[in-house]
Amino acid sequence: MEKRIGITMGDAAGVGPEIILKVMDRYRDEAVIYGSFDVLAVCNERFGCNYVLKRIDNAQQAEAGKVNVIDVTGLKCADFTVGQLSALCGESAFRFLERAISDAMEQKISAIVTCPLNKEALRMAGHDYAGHTEILRDLTGADRCAMLLWSEKLKTIHVSTHVSLAEAIRRVSKERIVEVTRLAHDILIKAGFSEPRIAVAGLNPHAGENGLFGREEIDEIIPAVRQLTAEGLNVSGPLSPDVVFLKCARGEYDLVVAMYHDQGHIPLKLADFDGGVNITCGLPIIRTSVDHGTAFDIAGRFIAREDSLLKAIEAARMIAGQ
Repeated sequence: MEKRIGITMGDAAGVGPEIILKVMDRYRDEAVIYGSFDVLAVCNERFGCNYVLKRIDNAQQAEAGKVNVIDVTGLKCADFTVGQLSALCGESAFRFLERAISDAMEQKISAIVTCPLNKEALRMAGHDYAGHTEILRDLTGADRCAMLLWSEKLKTIHVSTHVSLAEAIRRVSKERIVEVTRLAHDILIKAGFSEPRIAVAGLNPHAGENGLFGREEIDEIIPAVRQLTAEGLNVSGPLSPDVVFLKCARGEYDLVVAMYHDQGHIPLKLADFDGGVNITCGLPIIRTSVDHGTAFDIAGRFIAREDSLLKAIEAARMIAGQ
């Protein structure tokens, strides 16, 4: 039997518990939940899902036909208010992920799919991380990783993510561009692209206009593209940021290398907000995630869409060869 995929609940005050239950009719025989048994049990009853939940100590105890839950922290619904920031929920979200990473590193599960955590709640609990990617990097010991956003319409990987725009500009370097492009190429190959076509975005308007609007393209991006091309990768650029994503969405390229967080996130969320998936490249384990936040404003109403979680599970299965 193939190893199950671990799904982390994320912040229990958000929509994580709801969207997990919404996908269990399809994936309960393939998944183990790292979260709160009590929270899922209460939601299961409240929203009329009618699943049979089983509390387990490890993934090997999972039973077919049931929603199998590793209750990591003993968090209960009475301990917090849905839709509100809580240090306790921030701590639990961290521990859910920590346990899932440990199990993935020990090959007890084939991949991790993460529901959203709240960065402020995480910091309230004393964990000074910008998000999932940074936690995964530290707890797996990865020396290089990058965020790749994946949808059917558009795919993009980021040179930098959760830093200020000023810092993002400083991080545009030949070495980093080469690194993240190689990571993206490897993921695309695993996903079945025989010769990935990768476009590299410029940093400045019109990709710098030959130095008129900045030298980053001349000093860092063009040398990176030349090195990657010399290595045999099908890489083009730097291309003007205002057209490169449109070209990719129209099928001219398979993926865009974005220079910073919003440059890649804005077009992908505009193109396919509900179907986007976050993949962390460069880890020794497989990790995918929903591409949305905790949505405190609608949490507890069972109206959050599960599309992104379904896509994240499908992506994890694809990369894991399942």
